[in-house]
Amino acid sequence: MVHRFTYCNRHTYTTKFNQHRVVKTPGGRLVYHTTKKRASEPMCPYKRSRLPRNRSTVNCAYGGILSGGAVREMIIRAFLVEEQQIMMILHQINYTEKLLSK
Repeated sequence: MVHRFTYCNRHTYTTKFNQHRVVKTPGGRLVYHTTKKRASEPMCPYKRSRLPRNRSTVNCAYGGILSGGAVREMIIRAFLVEEQQIMMILHQINYTEKLLSK
């Protein structure tokens, strides 16, 4: 005999969100349990690579979001931008001193 099941809640369309699993109760009945959607793994947007579990912890900066290489690149880029701004200011000061000395 074929067991027939009816959805207890949600709509009756088979979509990604409306997934069910057949579970046998202690009373011997077969019922539907609604399953949740599985979460995707953290992915580094800069390198487009999956992070291993030991790298996706919150112990490190941006843990679970960025890989170590991406964090390193962000820090270096910020440092170089600051250095460039300082060099532009120094260059401007030197240029004005040369004009005033003439």
